[in-house]
Amino acid sequence: MYFLCQKEDTVRIPPHRLGEDENSVLQELATASFEGRMDSDSSFTVLVKDVTKNGEGRIVHGDGGVYQSVKYTALVFKVELNEVVQGTICEVLKFGAFVRFGPLDGLLHISQIMDDRMDVDEGNRRIIGKDTKRDLRLDDKVKARIVTVVLNERSLRESRIGLTMRQKGLGKLEWTEDDRKKERGEEAPVKKKKEKKE
Repeated sequence: MYFLCQKEDTVRIPPHRLGEDENSVLQELATASFEGRMDSDSSFTVLVKDVTKNGEGRIVHGDGGVYQSVKYTALVFKVELNEVVQGTICEVLKFGAFVRFGPLDGLLHISQIMDDRMDVDEGNRRIIGKDTKRDLRLDDKVKARIVTVVLNERSLRESRIGLTMRQKGLGKLEWTEDDRKKERGEEAPVKKKKEKKE
């Protein structure tokens, strides 16, 4: 989930940048230092804005730079266990599919897609239910629930997020809409078969 929050941290202003416009230098350095970073509270900083100087800078003996404390507004993304997320299928493999939501990817294991036996068509990058004939393809929009979270602060790509779609209201968006129509008694239009002309 996305949050806006106020943060404080320190940036190092290199000696060759000391004569430049302070506000633009602080914004540039804070953006480079904090955006795309996983914090200790497992939140991922997506955007940094409104950077302001916080007190006087410090000079460390033997270092020509200035260490300046700054306050800023951060747009952060934090993964919560049991949260329902909407994402896009970004990869289909023989053991399941990866779903991209926000700045992260989660694994939708083949056993967690639906209550059906599954076939994987790796050549066409899709997963098909044997009985329901519902399929999941690359770029499909899905709604899933987060069931496991193991984040790696050093390498976000090595984080493991497990997803499930085996509950009511979850799945490919077209599936959930079809299920709602069936519950309301509205049937999807049936396609007529073409008659052969002799």
